[in-house]
Amino acid sequence: MRPKLREVEAHLVQQAGQQGILLRDPLRLSGQAIFLPLSLATLLELCDGTRDEAGLRAALAVRTGVQLGPATMERILAQLDEAFLLDNERFAEAYATALHNYRTATLRSPILAGESYPADPQALEQALSTYADEAQQQEHAVEGEIRGLVSPHIDFGRGGVVYAQVWQKAAQAVNEAETAIVFGTDHIGGEAKLTFTHQRYGTPWGVLPTANAVVDAVARELGPENVFRDELHHRGEHSIELAVIWLHYLLGDKQCELVPVLCGSFERFIQGEGMPGEDAEISATLDVLKEATASRETIVIAAGDLAHIGPAFGDPYGIDIVGRARLKVADEELMATVCAGDEEAFFQHVKSERDRRRICGLPPIYMALRFLEETEGVVRGYAQCPADRQGMSFVSICGILLS
Repeated sequence: MRPKLREVEAHLVQQAGQQGILLRDPLRLSGQAIFLPLSLATLLELCDGTRDEAGLRAALAVRTGVQLGPATMERILAQLDEAFLLDNERFAEAYATALHNYRTATLRSPILAGESYPADPQALEQALSTYADEAQQQEHAVEGEIRGLVSPHIDFGRGGVVYAQVWQKAAQAVNEAETAIVFGTDHIGGEAKLTFTHQRYGTPWGVLPTANAVVDAVARELGPENVFRDELHHRGEHSIELAVIWLHYLLGDKQCELVPVLCGSFERFIQGEGMPGEDAEISATLDVLKEATASRETIVIAAGDLAHIGPAFGDPYGIDIVGRARLKVADEELMATVCAGDEEAFFQHVKSERDRRRICGLPPIYMALRFLEETEGVVRGYAQCPADRQGMSFVSICGILLS
């Protein structure tokens, strides 16, 4: 056996006074998490499919001086395998089963119900109503009909007020919409640029139907192998779910079809591999979406946060009050490109920084602006949300109306 590690979630943690790395499967095929002492971190790099167990032990000893016995190495690899963290036949079988179960289920269950928001419909309605009451009523004029919005995808506990600031001003547009296209960040990763699904999204209030005719039109144009390659990511990805909760809240009993689109990383473009504006697959997808929804009242939602900075995200330094002020200035410059409806300037701004602030909303916001073409925006809300107990890491979020 030549173990090959999959793309996994890895977090630095302290466990029983020992610093280490906590490993999880981003697809949640297993509920297990594996703790690996920091001294064995190099082992993860070595598990690239080119070495057997003896080769791993030898390479680890050469690189780090750490010598593991055969039994210890076997135990570690067995734990990784049990948690589906290795790219092998066992993982492939679990993946195929999970994908089948997802596609044949009656709906895509709301995974954050009972965690990030109440699972009880009445309690959830009251929670969102409370955020709306707390939202500052800023009277910014919006020129023209509201056609879209930028919404956060952070948890409601930290971002509820910003959600309310933008969504309550979009209420009329939501109620008039026959179709809602939701572009959301795909945090799981993978090769797919855009990932669709036929599955319906459920909320504590019921189910929003998916516009399968639109999804099928995209699949015919780009091929199902491209459109549904990472479809299982929809099962556990929170970005679209959190936007759909607010969408359903405002819709009430009114019917509106959903087009949920997960947007893969733009890292390839940030690193210089072409430009998103020149990408044939992205352009073809947008063309089909526009044509398929041209005769329907359509609202476009970009579910994306802004910056992720501080030690919680791998930065070597904490963010003090001066750093937060600088972050706000940088975010305001970035939001100005969104409000100008200039998706290329938005992308170039992030690219010029080499995405050092980790703007995870880059793909969905870019896609929404490209879809809407000539659009103008107004910032309805902005916040810097703490991301660690020390108050030294932050996620910045915004709410922008697009007309």
